[in-house]
Amino acid sequence: MNRIRATVALALVGTLALSACGGGDGATGNATTLSIVGFAVPEAANKAIIAAWNKTDEGKGVRFQSSYGASGDQSRAVVAGLKADYVHFSVSSDVTRLVDAGLVDQIWDDGPNRGIVSSSVVVLAVREGNPKNIQGWDDLIKPGIKIVTPNPASSGAARWNALAAWGHISANGGTDAQAEEFLTKLFGNVVSLPGSGRDATTAFLGGTGDVLLAYENEAILATQSGEKLNWVVPATTILIENPGAILKNADPKAKPWLDFVLSPGGQRQFALKGFRPIIDGIDTSGIEGARDPSDPFPTPQKLLTVDKDFESWSALSKKFFDEKTGIIVKIIAASGKA
Repeated sequence: MNRIRATVALALVGTLALSACGGGDGATGNATTLSIVGFAVPEAANKAIIAAWNKTDEGKGVRFQSSYGASGDQSRAVVAGLKADYVHFSVSSDVTRLVDAGLVDQIWDDGPNRGIVSSSVVVLAVREGNPKNIQGWDDLIKPGIKIVTPNPASSGAARWNALAAWGHISANGGTDAQAEEFLTKLFGNVVSLPGSGRDATTAFLGGTGDVLLAYENEAILATQSGEKLNWVVPATTILIENPGAILKNADPKAKPWLDFVLSPGGQRQFALKGFRPIIDGIDTSGIEGARDPSDPFPTPQKLLTVDKDFESWSALSKKFFDEKTGIIVKIIAASGKA
């Protein structure tokens, strides 16, 4: 079993894991312990940021407990009582759930970064050598193409994937009816709907499917871990913006932690794990696993955003992902693969 699959297995254990970061013993009260609850994909990046922060005066001696899984499931777990000082989710609506529950301040996204701590884009990951010659979205609806994408019911990554596919039609002159037809054909070719983005990556690396709808950073991380795969940045894709927030009852050390996450030092660590920095001026050299080390984060021909192309997370959640009336929910249900 290779490194990324071993990491995946550990990441999805449903218990809190204590990160070996910093000195002291949180159990005896001699050090601060911060609890991170996050979606599965950024675990490696967060560990790297923790290691870097522990080397600073502010972060020295701080230890971390962490729980990672599907974004929606993790958000609901915090509402149900899972301890968290800092949450790092796939989509903003998963933080909104905590705001509605009174756990996160309503102004959590008022800063210049609008609550976003990490970013990426949706890519089409394919087998080494791209044997099916996948070049863009239209190739995914051809007969016989087998697609892996996570389930929008639990996974934020799945929602980003669906929005990117929808935007391929809607942002290029198509109607909602045409976009719905395209998504119906796409989900008709889906052969696996895992619970999270990381589960989807694991399924694909294990041999399921021809194409994986994924975060770009997942493809880079898999390559860093020795996996043999390629990926295509489609002409039209979407800017994935992952939110992070501090809970109202968080330990005071959570604020300097978040400040470091947003700093050049923190964003450099994100970049080294394949995420696109959210601030300008970050060193993006030496990104192991990137398709082109001289241009690790190529600019897509058309880059969609939630605010510009889908109004807001509140609006799109109702339109696409409402449990009873959401367009994507209905399409998946009709496919028989929910």
